[in-house]
Formats: sequence, C-alpha cells, structure tokens
Amino acid sequence: MSKVAYHQSDDKPSSTTGAREDEVPEGQVQDDSYVMGADKKGESVTVIGDDAKVEEPVDAKDADSDRQLERDEKEAIDESNIVEGDREKPPAGSLKEPSDEDFGLVEGT
Repeated sequence: MSKVAYHQSDDKPSSTTGAREDEVPEGQVQDDSYVMGADKKGESVTVIGDDAKVEEPVDAKDADSDRQLERDEKEAIDESNIVEGDREKPPAGSLKEPSDEDFGLVEGT
C-alpha cells in the first residue's frame, strides 16, 4: 500500500499555470548568454544567436507544392526496377503444407 500524499501549498498565491506572478517575466524575453558558451573541455562552441539572420534553403515559390512533389516522385522511381505484367498464379494445391503423414510423423493406426 502506498501512503497518500496530501496537497501542500506555499504561502504565496500562484496562477493557474503554477508559476507565481512575481516569477513570470513581462514583455519579450531574450537571453543570449548561451551564445558564448563552452563545451565540457572549455573550448568555445559555435552557436547562432536568436537575432542572427539564417539563410533559407527552400525557395518559397517551390516549397510545399504539388509540382515539387511530382518532380521528387519522378526522380525517386527507378523505372528499371519495375516488373512488367502480372505474375502467374501458382497451380492449385501447390502451396499446401505437407501433412504429418508426409513427414512420417504419424504411426500407423
């Protein structure tokens, strides 16, 4: 059996999010302290700040379009790998599993 943990309240009131109102910052929050960080060995790590311009690799006019999807599918499909026509159906009874008698596992009755 487990013991019941009763609700404990702080002296200070909290909001519906659980954070006290004096702990919540107002306005736009920006902390770039991580930009000049270092790894465990003390060497500097290249980090891009929040305000740095980043090159957009996707062209906006081609992004997320049916045309781009069609081009990608044409490039991805290897025509030499496609089997022409249907495969023939195997003869009836050819896929039947052998019985125990066929393996000699049943003694004569």
